[in-house]
Amino acid sequence: MQGRLSAWLVKHGLIHRSLGFDYQGIETLQIKPEDWHSIAVILYVYGYNYLRSQCAYDVAPGGLLASVYHLTRIEYGVDQPEEVCIKVFAPRRNPRIPSVFWVWKSVDFQERESYDMLGISYDTHPRLKRILMPESWVGWPLRKDYIAPNFYEIQDAH
Repeated sequence: MQGRLSAWLVKHGLIHRSLGFDYQGIETLQIKPEDWHSIAVILYVYGYNYLRSQCAYDVAPGGLLASVYHLTRIEYGVDQPEEVCIKVFAPRRNPRIPSVFWVWKSVDFQERESYDMLGISYDTHPRLKRILMPESWVGWPLRKDYIAPNFYEIQDAH
């Protein structure tokens, strides 16, 4: 089933895939990484002026990684703002997605956290570095195939 935004994107020749609606009725779309930045700018101009949240997850061990964006159209006098969920999938071997920092500045720490926990590189992000883990940390702790270091062995070695 195609939602309102998906129909608008089709009308304007913008490539995407509709993933249906979530349990709250929010339309969910998949955008390819190479199309994400230009579509993000278009969505901002179209009125999605608020990035509610950004997160990322590991789809399956050895599989794709996903970066998820929850956008809202905030308009004066509108009680129920229009929302959309965008999913951008990236390959595990070299997960690169364009940063939307220059569109929605509020994504700054959120993209950094996704980088820190899952290793997704957000191209053109001005400060893409670890935010939760120490800079010396090896690996991406929220990947399903991550093997945590044995801290007892590390302590015994000191």
